[in-house]
Amino acid sequence: MPPRTNDHAPESGRDTGPAEPTGLSGPSAPAGPAAPPGTTDTRPGTGDRADARTGTGAATRTEPEPGAGTGTRSEAAARPESGTEAAGPGPEASPSGVRMAALRRFSAAACRSRGTHLTVCAALLAVAMTAGAVAVGGGRDGTQTGARTGADAAPAAGALAVGALAGGDLDAGVRALQSHLRSQPRDFGGWASLGLAYVEQARTNGDPSRYPQAERAFDRSLALGSGNEQALAGRAALAAARHDFSGALKYADRALRQNPYSERALSSRIDALVELGRYDEAVEAADTADSRRPGVPVFTRYAYVRELRGDVRTAREVLERALDGASAPADVAYVATALGQLAWNQGDHETALTHFARALAADEDHLPALEGRARAQAASGDRAGAIRTLEQVVVRSPLPGPLVALGELYEARGADGDRTKAAEQYALVDAHAALARAGGVNSDLDTALAAADHGDPEAALRAARAEWDRRHSVHTADALAWALHRSGRSEEALPHARRATATGYRNAAFLHHRGMIERATGHDGDARRSLTAALELNPGFSPLGAREARAALDDLEAAR
Repeated sequence: MPPRTNDHAPESGRDTGPAEPTGLSGPSAPAGPAAPPGTTDTRPGTGDRADARTGTGAATRTEPEPGAGTGTRSEAAARPESGTEAAGPGPEASPSGVRMAALRRFSAAACRSRGTHLTVCAALLAVAMTAGAVAVGGGRDGTQTGARTGADAAPAAGALAVGALAGGDLDAGVRALQSHLRSQPRDFGGWASLGLAYVEQARTNGDPSRYPQAERAFDRSLALGSGNEQALAGRAALAAARHDFSGALKYADRALRQNPYSERALSSRIDALVELGRYDEAVEAADTADSRRPGVPVFTRYAYVRELRGDVRTAREVLERALDGASAPADVAYVATALGQLAWNQGDHETALTHFARALAADEDHLPALEGRARAQAASGDRAGAIRTLEQVVVRSPLPGPLVALGELYEARGADGDRTKAAEQYALVDAHAALARAGGVNSDLDTALAAADHGDPEAALRAARAEWDRRHSVHTADALAWALHRSGRSEEALPHARRATATGYRNAAFLHHRGMIERATGHDGDARRSLTAALELNPGFSPLGAREARAALDDLEAAR
């Protein structure tokens, strides 16, 4: 399973001051009340996933630049500009329907040369994602035509956003904010809330065209309310979503200097330190966040930090207490999914399926739970069910993690046409990476992982080296090790493979990669131990990876 993130974690919109600590690091820490869902979470995409879309024309034509129109510069910066009229999605143009059509057209283009093939793929994927964005909102900052200007700032937008989004309808919350800002365009808190809502839309809908819109909304908020904490915390969430973790840390620290109890900033700070590989500091940040703002966003991060240090028992206990205290459907879905992912990582597929079922009972459209259920189904022997579930996921959100998982399941099944179907999924990953870069998202980790196994090993290595230059997490260490190995540089890969497994994090894919690298470098005994550990930990960690690990173990045993 890809690197686990809090991409879809609900967040409280209330950063009003200290809360009673739960003492998660203590022996008998009760879970605090679940935070009501807010506008966004701050963790990067599944598996550090990159979500972006090029400006193919459809989006940019409907969204004029901020400040367009007449009036003074300050007035232009403060008011919503005109754009196309926003319309709710209709049945004839639903985002998932258009994405399915795009995937079908992509299949028809599969016989083209690779360069033309990827160009067509990129265009189709952009059109598919554009449909979702255009259906949701109109102006470049999401505002509609006919906006009134010159109104004084009003403080109601923050409460409006949280109230609407707590009901579980993100698009309705965005529309409510847009309506509010048409009448109160100088409300800097409203612009910050809208920016956060766009970040959430980008990740939950697989539509990263919202990231530039979020950036413009935050810029407008800061222009109206210089240095306001809401916008700074939002910029931290946006930077994390774009995988700019150094930027996320910078903005989170600035926000926390103004409001030490900002839940979003506290959460983004943990995320940034984790993804930068600064794990000791991440532990301290998680303890601090728990003492200041206990709630679901902090609990889930606290658990993940513990899991990365090999403390699975504490991670599980924290998540279980968080689930016991959760009441809102978004909270239940997110925490249950985190528990399912934790169980899956430990090879407990039955328990994982139970947690994913609970998540989907709370929110049947929770994509991380659907993806997790598919992986657990595959690991439990239900390949047909896994394929059906992943096909649903990638139509709605064609992200690299589920695309690669679906492609590997097609390869493992091996039916007529499955090789072509698998190639289509991998090519869509390539296209998505290009679109991500165009949208300001760093996609090098996704590129490295997918290309190492299913593309150009040299391209994988370039991407992995670029990512390693930015951050030294266990996931980047593993990606660099695997790309080096697949490029024929196994001796250089070995120290990175060992570093990826040095924190105590229990990940079967990491152990598989390490074992294959150890075998290639002549460390047969170490290779047997690593490969055995991978299969004992999670025998269904990957349909192709597990098969490769078993074959390598058989060869090693035969050579003894």
